[in-house]
Amino acid sequence: MAANAIETEETDPVDYALIAQQNDAFRKRQPEGGEGMFVQTNAIDNMGPSFVAACLANTITYDDFTEDNDPHGTHEMGFMEIMGRKVWFKIDLYDENYQYGTPAPTDLSKTRRVLTILFPSDY
Repeated sequence: MAANAIETEETDPVDYALIAQQNDAFRKRQPEGGEGMFVQTNAIDNMGPSFVAACLANTITYDDFTEDNDPHGTHEMGFMEIMGRKVWFKIDLYDENYQYGTPAPTDLSKTRRVLTILFPSDY
């Protein structure tokens, strides 16, 4: 088994590097990232359209992944400062109906991504 893969009960080994590639493509709104949606918490939304736009722009271009903030190498969470406020984004992987976790994280036909932009206090 590759060093960056794990066994899950439901599926074959999952390749963290492939998940990272897919998460990056999804964040950048590229087809290789599969289907899904971007959402933000009410607290982010209440900051106004220019703040939300800055969050989206920074999320799409984010590339500050380190071993400390991304220990599994999946690029599923990012930490930024927007207009003097700490902001996070988090990507979760769901099944096709957005009801449960995906049974096959690297299979784009069975996985839907949800990227949430939030303040740390929203977590």
